[in-house]
Amino acid sequence: MTNNFKTILVPLDGSKYSKKALLRASEISHAFDSKIILLYVAEKSSVNLLDRKEYLTMLRKFGKKTLDDANKTLSKKGLSAKSFLKEGNIVSEIEKIVKSEKCDLVVVGNKGLGAVTRFLLGSVSNKLAQHSNCSLLIVK
Repeated sequence: MTNNFKTILVPLDGSKYSKKALLRASEISHAFDSKIILLYVAEKSSVNLLDRKEYLTMLRKFGKKTLDDANKTLSKKGLSAKSFLKEGNIVSEIEKIVKSEKCDLVVVGNKGLGAVTRFLLGSVSNKLAQHSNCSLLIVK
């Protein structure tokens, strides 16, 4: 069988949906001997209740924990991953990683944590489905 999915990108937000996406990506990785890349994007939202710097500091800290937890999950399955913690627009950052890392597949959860982290909302999945240069798997 040819390896169609050499590199799999898994954008994370800490929700149960992104954890399900990570588990599905690990299954695909085992089946295709693929490399996994993890991504957390701290979205630079224009609307928030906290001081902008404090808000981004909190998101970075949460993002680091989310990536660490995901790496532990993969390690238990005998897998390792390259991780990125980025700041900016979620869809744009995902697209940049897809291009720079030559990803063949993006695996996302169908819902995210909601307005607090503003990650993996339906609109993000929808934008990725319409504009992605690689295959997209939305895990329910």
